[in-house]
Amino acid sequence: MDPSLRTTYRSLAAGRLDHGHVAWRLFQKAKRLGTWDPAAFDLAQDAADWRALSDAERDLLRHLTSLFVAGEEAVTLDLLPLLETMAHEGRLEEEIYLTSFLWEEAKHVEFFDRFLHEVAGADDDLHAYHGASYRTLFGLELPRAMDRLRTDRSPGAQAEASVCYNMVVEGVLAETGYHAWYTVLRKRNIMPGTLEGIEHVQRDEARHIRYGVFLLSRLIAEHGEPVWQTVQRRMMELLPTAVGVFTEALTELEQRHGRIPFDLDPEDIAGFAMTQFQKRMARLEKARSQALGTLLHEDPDIP
Repeated sequence: MDPSLRTTYRSLAAGRLDHGHVAWRLFQKAKRLGTWDPAAFDLAQDAADWRALSDAERDLLRHLTSLFVAGEEAVTLDLLPLLETMAHEGRLEEEIYLTSFLWEEAKHVEFFDRFLHEVAGADDDLHAYHGASYRTLFGLELPRAMDRLRTDRSPGAQAEASVCYNMVVEGVLAETGYHAWYTVLRKRNIMPGTLEGIEHVQRDEARHIRYGVFLLSRLIAEHGEPVWQTVQRRMMELLPTAVGVFTEALTELEQRHGRIPFDLDPEDIAGFAMTQFQKRMARLEKARSQALGTLLHEDPDIP
């Protein structure tokens, strides 16, 4: 909208901001829980633990971190069109929440960058760790879906963007990645600073996923079966690529070392990813029978 045409403000209008809106309450949670500093974690023990690992174990953690740090960079770069879409539509509560969302993604980049520099001592190029599925998802599907919003803000385009970003990249891929991190670090009782940081990252991402569930549910409630069909189709189309990110990584590690370091179980990782996918699908399907007014003021803690 041309700023010269703005004559009214939500903050002055009758009713003002909707403090019961899901996005507004997520913003309140972000202020309370999202103000942690990636630079504040003590990684000295983590660096010592790193030195005690085998070469194969270090390789796995470098591989896993390369997936995360590049993924966090990608979602930081690609989020802005969604924020602009909410601003264009006058959805102030959602735009306000998304400002914290973008800030948090940037902090996640910083956290994993610290791990690579201060724990892993990695100063070489790590692009070789990215397999075909990873390059497809983050190099093609995600930027294409998000950038489309610059010229097409239709409900279908918004749904495709949120499915890729919130439901697949965050809701399936990142959640499965946290599961792998926890399996490794907690099993061996190592790297306490890294573990604490990952717990903070995951807590942020839980709010991001919750916003995605809200956004897609709102679009389904507002626009009905066409949007639901779009959501369902894109979820199914992107599932093999999301699962492929981990199966390709673990296969490559096994080929390099003769076994998968830390005894990570490919079936466990794939099964966890499928469980996350099924949870997202079941949650979104509920929106087909929910009233819009109910969705707007639903409990933000509902997963």
